Amino acid sequence: MTSAPSIDDLVAATPQTRDRSVDFLRAFSIVIVVLWHWVFSVTHWNADAALTMPNPIGAVPFLWLVTWVLQIMPLFFFVGGFANLVGYRAASRRPHGDRAFLAQRLQRLLRPLAVLVAVWTVFEIGAYLVVPGYTGVLHWGWVVAVPLWFMGVYTAVTVLVPLTARLHARAPGTTLTGLGAIVVLVDFIRFAGGVEVVGYANLVFVFLFVHQIGYWFGDGTLTTSRRPAVLLALAGLGALIALTTFGPYAHSMVAVEGGEISNMMPPNACIAALGVFQAGLALLLRPYLNRRLANPATWKIVIAVNAIAMTVFAWHMTAYVMAVGAWRVLGHTLLADATEAWWLQRPVWLLLPGVFLAVLVQIFRRFENKLG
Repeated sequence: MTSAPSIDDLVAATPQTRDRSVDFLRAFSIVIVVLWHWVFSVTHWNADAALTMPNPIGAVPFLWLVTWVLQIMPLFFFVGGFANLVGYRAASRRPHGDRAFLAQRLQRLLRPLAVLVAVWTVFEIGAYLVVPGYTGVLHWGWVVAVPLWFMGVYTAVTVLVPLTARLHARAPGTTLTGLGAIVVLVDFIRFAGGVEVVGYANLVFVFLFVHQIGYWFGDGTLTTSRRPAVLLALAGLGALIALTTFGPYAHSMVAVEGGEISNMMPPNACIAALGVFQAGLALLLRPYLNRRLANPATWKIVIAVNAIAMTVFAWHMTAYVMAVGAWRVLGHTLLADATEAWWLQRPVWLLLPGVFLAVLVQIFRRFENKLG
């Protein structure tokens, strides 16, 4: 039996033609999401004995500017579009290409999440049987389900790749423009028509739009010169400024406690514009990143992170909840406001959940990859 390749094997086998910046940005996106949830959340127990996770954006003037870079979900879909187009084109040259592509992609996405759901289901059944009056994790700790909504959307976008890739091949400009128009139309009906529920359609259309921009990256259209990157960055930034200044949109790209509008839930045109802006920045950084990633030691780190990325994403909030429990056992309380003491505790909320996540990844990584 042939042994599974090690990370060193994968480093040595990487072709010189590979665009390593895509792998870096994918790993970077996951790391930023994890750190944001751990370090930048004013997590505390509310009056209903449930964990709540507001952030300090509203308490610090102009801190919302940070979210224009660190609300990283659009970037993940952008590089996902690149990877999915390249993977789909390779698979389509083989028999049953669509089926093979989707099977490979969905297995990588869904296996870690299936294991997460299974483990929590067993835990919940045991807790209901043993703990009198147990209220259930979806009451006291719904935050462990945070990864599920995002991966649900990404799975839907991935399932549509055979369709969206064909549309891109036939009419790239029309397809991208059409998706952008749908995003704007949904927002118009939501805000001008007062039909709030229709906004949830943009859970798919906003991210389909950003994912479709990734196709233009994948087919080389956006890498012929620096000009497309500059235009994207300027267009995205200009749209963000206009929408948040003159439109009914919040300045922050994440939900703010007490805010009337959340740009992210459901996503709206601001998140689409943010995706354009971040795509431009990513393309501008691409030559620098590829030069740095040519270093085998640096590239090895990127491969190692990507090998466990879905496991990290699936379990990072479980690790966080375990850290909250450990904090309580140690006799500490959670701070409900972004005071000086809260800021001073930020290193704790990087290291403590990191310890638990390291253990969880060691246990569950086998469900994601077959590295030796």
